[in-house]
Amino acid sequence: MTRIVRKAVFPVAGLGTRFLPATKASPKEMLPIVDKPLIQYAVEEAVEAGIETMVFVTGRNKEAIINHFDTAYELENELRMRNKDKLLQLVEGIIPPHVSCVFIRQNMPLGLGHAVLCAQPVVGDEPFAVILADDLIDGQGAGCVSQMVRCYADSGCSILGAERVPQDETNRYGIVDVDGDEQLMKVNGIVEKPVPAEAPSNLAVVGRYILTSRVFHHLAQTGRGAGGEIQLTDAIARLMSEEDVLSYQFKGTRYDCGSKLGYLQATVDYALKHGELARSFQEWLSTRCRSE
Repeated sequence: MTRIVRKAVFPVAGLGTRFLPATKASPKEMLPIVDKPLIQYAVEEAVEAGIETMVFVTGRNKEAIINHFDTAYELENELRMRNKDKLLQLVEGIIPPHVSCVFIRQNMPLGLGHAVLCAQPVVGDEPFAVILADDLIDGQGAGCVSQMVRCYADSGCSILGAERVPQDETNRYGIVDVDGDEQLMKVNGIVEKPVPAEAPSNLAVVGRYILTSRVFHHLAQTGRGAGGEIQLTDAIARLMSEEDVLSYQFKGTRYDCGSKLGYLQATVDYALKHGELARSFQEWLSTRCRSE
């Protein structure tokens, strides 16, 4: 089996109820961090890692995502006629020419595991990444997916992006059972959203995965689990009976943009390093804080 990861799956069919009413008619993945939507940051992370095929598993009312990655002939022509070259480059550069996008409809809201399974016809028997746009990760050098792709090239094992979380927050994540605290470790077990008293550790799986295609077999055999949904963690737990699965504590900062607080934190931090806005925003923010 190849150890080159060429495809990434983006499950984007969720309703985004925590951001209502903002997400009533617009996908949560299109919420902007300064001047780019969350889903574009996720795609850029995949492109940086050498991934060439982006597979979006969508749902109803997700046309904005499709349109964002499509060619906007009218807009591009208007910018060209007005000599808005910088803006034209921004629009044309959303997807590099060598990268292709595939859109698949998840026709039933059966959770993350089912969304990943929907991508099987495109992924085939290749290893692939799964990227959740809600988790915005500033790799501070190499992106999280790039780091994990390199680990996969060395190991050939499925890899789960992981991060230490407060013990009282284990019920929000899939939690892995590992021995030690190395950056890359074999996973002994995985539990979906355990209560703190029953969690095997505080090492949480976040929204980055490199998976072998064998996981599709287990997703197809996995019944509904927590929340009445097909859980990706349940299929990964079954996969571990056949092959090693590793956890990788990535280098970088994760922002939980599925929460309002995490979204605001990301907005502030990304504005503070934005090429055009950083200085003026820093000045305003300092003045604003002093006035409190």
